[in-house]
Amino acid sequence: MKITRVEAIPFAIPYRKPLKFASGEVHVAEHVLVRVHTDDGITGVAEAPPRPFTYGETQAGIIAVIEKIFAPQVVGLTLLEREAMASRLARTVGNPAAKAAIDMAVWDALGRTLDVQVTELLGGYTDRMRVSHMLGFDEPAAMVAEAQRMRDEHGITTFKVKVGRRPVSLDTAVVRALREGMGEDVELYVDGNRGWTASESAMAMKEMADLGLLFAEELCPADDVLGRRWLVSQLDVPFIADESAVTPADVTREILAGSATAISIKTARTGFTHSQRVHHLAEGLGLEVVMGNQIDGQIGSVCTVAFGASYALTSRRAGELSNFLDMSDDLLTEPLEIHDGELNIRPGAGLGIEIDPAKLERYRQDR
Repeated sequence: MKITRVEAIPFAIPYRKPLKFASGEVHVAEHVLVRVHTDDGITGVAEAPPRPFTYGETQAGIIAVIEKIFAPQVVGLTLLEREAMASRLARTVGNPAAKAAIDMAVWDALGRTLDVQVTELLGGYTDRMRVSHMLGFDEPAAMVAEAQRMRDEHGITTFKVKVGRRPVSLDTAVVRALREGMGEDVELYVDGNRGWTASESAMAMKEMADLGLLFAEELCPADDVLGRRWLVSQLDVPFIADESAVTPADVTREILAGSATAISIKTARTGFTHSQRVHHLAEGLGLEVVMGNQIDGQIGSVCTVAFGASYALTSRRAGELSNFLDMSDDLLTEPLEIHDGELNIRPGAGLGIEIDPAKLERYRQDR
């Protein structure tokens, strides 16, 4: 079970349409496939999706830090020495997606070695999750049409609506159109990606007070300490800390400061090892948890559902598991399918996925 090699392979797959939100927009999924090889001939895989607008990582940066710093630090360790591995990776600040992908590929390799599913290794609570679909910026009619299509084709009834534009009425009109067009049976929540001020956020939430929102997420910047605390104190729905609460220390700070009342766990930035720590803290504090999406492809979505299905808390709410539907293609030999609004974990050892060599050859960017 000794790690012998770590690969970082850049690939790029276009989106069917640009994904637009307050912190930027994405036209192409420029991700990194990470493969961890062992002396037993086992290979674990994961995906690192850069988010330069949020965490400062780029595709080239992820490859460089893995090849030059992280790979030499983990080669020679066994798949069971995850704490030693985490300690070595922590010597380098930042680079959350690169660290997370190595961690998840190690878990995948461990599951394959033991012939056990990753979900079983983590907790084994269930084998599926309900799916929430993210709706990016567009005209109200177009966003309603997309939501209706997702419900009709995939059975999805929970929607995360991107907000944060000015004037706020642009987005409150969209959310109202979604409620009127989709009815009371669907779940709606909003994510501002820090796009509004605290006062704009309060105004928008008042305009949407009658729409039965499930959550509000990162409406204003976390570094507006007093403004965000003031905002959260007057809301009657849970306020999710996402990019402001990545580590257990971040979660503790935001919750105790009154700046959030719920959290988002994203395996793409905390892997499985650190996501466990965040989950256990949230469970102890009695927080609501949503499994978030870092514009993941199918590999990343498999990782998210594998972790989310492991625990009662993370599988209680619909997880953000459908971003791959916006991509024109992916790398798996057996593409994911969402049925009746649910995504199942994959059968088989580890994460239960295999990379299609022909697709990787087509989309990789290093040849």
